[in-house]
Amino acid sequence: MQKKLPLLLFIIFCIINANQVFAQQPTIITGNIKNSTTKENLAAISIIVKGTGDGTYTDEKGNFRLVTAQKPPFVITISSIGYAEKDVNVETNNQVINAELEPSFTLGQEIVVAASRLPERILESPVTIERVSATAIRNAPGPNYYDALNNLKGVDVTTSSYTFKTISTRGFNGSGNLRLNQLVDGMDNSAPALNFSVGNVIGLTDLDVDNMELLSGASSALYGSGGMNGTLLISSKDPFKYQGFSAEVKEGIMHINDYRHKASPFHDIAIRWGKKVSDKFAFKISAEYMKADDWRADDSTNLERNNVLSKIKSGTRATDPNYDGVNVYGDEASAGLKSLAQVAIAQANLPQSATDYMDYLIGTGQSYEQIQQTLAADPSTAPLNQILPFYMGYKTDIYGTQQASRTGYNEEDLVNYNAHNFKVSGGLYYKINSSTEASLTGNWGLGTTVYTGADRYSLKNFSIGQYKLEVNNPNWFIRAYTTQENSGDSYASTLAALGVNRAWKADGDWFGQYGFVYSDATLKGATMQQADAAARAYADAGRYVPGSAEFNTAFKNSTTTSISEGGSQFADKSSLYQFSGQYNFSRFVKVIDVLAGASYRWYHLNSNNTIFYEPDGPINISEYGAYVQLQKEIVKDVLKLTASGRYDKNENFKGRFTPRFTATVTPAKDHAIRLSYQQAYRFPNNQDQWINLQTPGSVLIGCLPVFNTLYNFSGNPVYTATSVATYRATGQVDSLKKAEFKKAKPETMESYELGYRGIINNVFLIDAYYYFSRYKDFIARQAVARGASGNPETSVAELASPFTSTNYAFVVNTEKPVKANGWGVSLQYRIGKTYAVTGNLYGDQLKGVEKDQITFFNTPKTRFNLGFSSSNAYKGVGFNVIYKWQDKVSWEGTFGSGTIPAFGTLDAQVSYNFTKQKVLVKIGGTNITNHYYRNAFGNPYIGALYYASIGYNVF
Repeated sequence: MQKKLPLLLFIIFCIINANQVFAQQPTIITGNIKNSTTKENLAAISIIVKGTGDGTYTDEKGNFRLVTAQKPPFVITISSIGYAEKDVNVETNNQVINAELEPSFTLGQEIVVAASRLPERILESPVTIERVSATAIRNAPGPNYYDALNNLKGVDVTTSSYTFKTISTRGFNGSGNLRLNQLVDGMDNSAPALNFSVGNVIGLTDLDVDNMELLSGASSALYGSGGMNGTLLISSKDPFKYQGFSAEVKEGIMHINDYRHKASPFHDIAIRWGKKVSDKFAFKISAEYMKADDWRADDSTNLERNNVLSKIKSGTRATDPNYDGVNVYGDEASAGLKSLAQVAIAQANLPQSATDYMDYLIGTGQSYEQIQQTLAADPSTAPLNQILPFYMGYKTDIYGTQQASRTGYNEEDLVNYNAHNFKVSGGLYYKINSSTEASLTGNWGLGTTVYTGADRYSLKNFSIGQYKLEVNNPNWFIRAYTTQENSGDSYASTLAALGVNRAWKADGDWFGQYGFVYSDATLKGATMQQADAAARAYADAGRYVPGSAEFNTAFKNSTTTSISEGGSQFADKSSLYQFSGQYNFSRFVKVIDVLAGASYRWYHLNSNNTIFYEPDGPINISEYGAYVQLQKEIVKDVLKLTASGRYDKNENFKGRFTPRFTATVTPAKDHAIRLSYQQAYRFPNNQDQWINLQTPGSVLIGCLPVFNTLYNFSGNPVYTATSVATYRATGQVDSLKKAEFKKAKPETMESYELGYRGIINNVFLIDAYYYFSRYKDFIARQAVARGASGNPETSVAELASPFTSTNYAFVVNTEKPVKANGWGVSLQYRIGKTYAVTGNLYGDQLKGVEKDQITFFNTPKTRFNLGFSSSNAYKGVGFNVIYKWQDKVSWEGTFGSGTIPAFGTLDAQVSYNFTKQKVLVKIGGTNITNHYYRNAFGNPYIGALYYASIGYNVF
């Protein structure tokens, strides 16, 4: 071995020197690329040596420098989306190539990855997919890239606040979508504790988004749990491709003619710098800050609540003693007046002689005032006047089933409407070789926003950071990332209101005072409204007024005290760690394309008992999964078949296997028919598993067996909320229906889809689909209650009063499957080289839903979008006009349920591109007709937002 070592060292030396000699003699091509029409320099244009992987991009000035081992002569291909591809012959080393590209608007040629995890033309995608390019984002009328998704076929948006918007496809809309995955550069950007994406609060800045791909429908076979109804992939800009400094400033105005708030400004500033330091190394950094006065929610509609269920009823604070306003908080504290009287009588601990005497006086037929005078005349019976209103009211049954609620506070007095969002992201990129790249990236966001769940949650100074290390190659990648969540100063608005009320006066004292005066006034002949007004004025005397020092102190105490200690603040610092990889084996298997991948995910839930049940400290949950995809072109350019399968396992549930089978048929050039059968699933999310949260209406608890032990549901049963309501109204014990606590199972779905995408005469693109889905083991919550004492022997008696009952809501799987179907069609027509007319129409609906079954489908039956646009209509002038309309929808939610009327909005923008200066000026607005609307029950009303922006080097 020692004799061979010198020979080995000599060989290595020769190889190194040979490489150095080679490295000293590369072929170098330089040049500049321009737009043939406008003569502007074109950035991010691809220049590739044909037949190799050697290539580069133009910089922000349109210049490029390509270094390759190829020796002339050879051909380079110059290309970019939106331009006609051009081949140029290279004859000599150090050749200078100055070329012009002709704008081209070829339809259906965009390359997408989401549909099969492999690059393919969108025209040939085996499933329904939409793509939004950087050009489309730049020309969109909305003020940020996330708004561009609202213009796509099959998409619905739920707006909880200006910065918290939730994307949904194929139904089940809501604030926080548990059935749609959102991946940013391959990272799941859902909050670990919430298990859904917090919209655009974290993630990429507007200037750093390269494209978005939306995969509608089932996608679990490739993307795992959560992909029941779709997956959204958002990709950032590569600093090797997108170079230079970019900046954009938007200034706007909102709340025009809004009685809820005076007109106020909107600010948004973003910067980005990408630098290719060498052919090996590049970096980028970007930041964005947005500030606005948020949209207001002020629905005063009266709700009739039963645990987490609700429905609209008539009445106002002035006409209904038990008024519960949608966006009024603190009035959830409610009690039956008859129960109040019973409690007061029991607490008085009257001797038998006293009750006999009052029964006697009532039996004589004397009026209430006469009995008061009789009792007052004798010093020994005068104290009985303190209980007489309750006692006589109860005996003469003046209450019936009437309830009363505490006076609440409006949302504007409690929620932080100072919407702001600061995001920063960056990355270091190193090319190991011409085809393999390593990168270290990070995205961090901090903001204040509002989210609608079982409550209106004020997410104040909420932050999430995501950090990723990745090595990728056209044939494989390995990736590791972490998500770090911090709830900051976030709190629950209703709990804060209850905390303020109770800091001023305990519920028992308030209801005691209210009940006394209400009974007294009613027995004296007052109407219900008159009695309520008198009782409320008496009980509310000295109540903390919003803005007062006393109110501010009580509010601060509640919002800075954790929920686990009786306050309203969350104290969550949960995190996620994920490792994943993928390999394309197609080059080794000649007869069929084979793709395989795997992932491991680990949650670390740490809410300090403010969200989750954590008796022994933070909770750890692990998941792992693996997938394989087989793809074969059976008939060249005519028939392509794909089969995919994925297995996933969550440590708390049995493993799930989900298959997908697709076929793409191309009967003629530029005409493709797609067929697919897919299954999808979702494990009960982290909150479904471990939540233990006190809300105004009930205690939300998880689905794991530990909760059955914790709350002893087996030994002390609970009863359904609807049967409890019947029992309280009728007094019939037989009406009570027991509810059984069971460990929940994963929700599953199978879907069939038929679609068509085609191009006619190179100017007309049509895309259409129809799907049918069947959901099984639907994950929902069941509202239940039992006696508050915990004693099974007295539980039923205690249920007669909300004061002596405890409400719960636990996770269940529905017994019968639910079916859904939907359809959609989109049209795009090119006029000349720059104009486009677009439109789409789509609908979704549930079938087979049983009466009283709550599905939270929340989807309008019909929606459509119409648009007319041009990025360069005349010498740098561009425009985009989009009208959107949706049908009315019956909204179901744990916060509230009611009807959302049909509405339409008009968005528009006009832009001018100073090509030589690389400056883009834009004036636009959303909902420019300023007709206020809301797209979810209990959410804010949205008016017009008008803005002007100026951007430099916005590519």
